Amino acid sequence: MDYTYKTSMVCSQEINFHIEGNVITNISFLGGCNGNLKAISKLVDGMTVEEIEAKLKGNTCGRRPTSCADQLAKAVREAYDASRQAQ
Repeated sequence: MDYTYKTSMVCSQEINFHIEGNVITNISFLGGCNGNLKAISKLVDGMTVEEIEAKLKGNTCGRRPTSCADQLAKAVREAYDASRQAQ
C-alpha cells in the first residue's frame, strides 16, 4: 500500500512510502533538507516499522521536539496501524 503522511513542525511537508506487511520501501520526502533526507531514505529502505522506530524515533532537530527522521518513524507506525485495522 502506498502511504502519504503530512508532517508537522519540520521543514518537509510530507513523506511518501510503500508499506507491505511491516516492511517500508520507496521513501521520499517533499521539502526539507534534500541530501540528508535522500540519505535517510536509502539507509532505511527495506527495514521494518520496528527497525525504523528503533533507529529514528525521538530524534530532534535544533530546538524542535521532532525532526524529519522522527516524523518518518511516526509515519511508518501510523501506516502500519492503519493497514492492520483495514484487515
